[in-house]
Amino acid sequence: MNYAIIGFGQIGQALAKAFARSGIEVSVATTRDPESFAADAAAIGPGIIPRTLAEAVKADIVFLAVRYESHPDVAKALPSWKGKIIIDVTNTYGVSPEKLGGQPSSRVVAQAFTGGRLVKGFNHLAAAVLNQDPTVHDGRRVVFLTSDDDSAVAPVAALAERLGFAPINLGRLDKGGALVHARDKVWGPLIFQDLFKKQA
Repeated sequence: MNYAIIGFGQIGQALAKAFARSGIEVSVATTRDPESFAADAAAIGPGIIPRTLAEAVKADIVFLAVRYESHPDVAKALPSWKGKIIIDVTNTYGVSPEKLGGQPSSRVVAQAFTGGRLVKGFNHLAAAVLNQDPTVHDGRRVVFLTSDDDSAVAPVAALAERLGFAPINLGRLDKGGALVHARDKVWGPLIFQDLFKKQA
């Protein structure tokens, strides 16, 4: 199993640091030449590998850490995403429900990634929080996962645990997803909730 993070802004770099802390190699990419962010990647750790977008999307599990409006550009990098899991870290604050056709934003994103299996996750934490070591307070920081594909959640939950987080499955996108989606000017009730699960 290999991994990639598409988007190397504050969220993308925070995710890369989680991989570095856990000693897991991950490709990082943007729409720019990888040389333009190679120094920032090297500063995080030797396992953070700058790639072109075309190279990075070959990974088995891909974090989508770009602005919501940019997701179609990433989706076009492959004609088919069959066999791949996309972790949607985007939010749609300021995007009207009409533009989403009344659907959860992740369902709109999923439609762009033909054949892929989408899991919404890691999006409810601010970059400054996601940037921190998730093992604190005698427990682990919670990340919420939600998907219409039950089989996709298990490998994402396993990865979240390897990264030091405590994953909690909220169920399908129309119910659980609404708790962690930022749509238009409405925040889901779990957005920015920094919760911890104590070790058993």
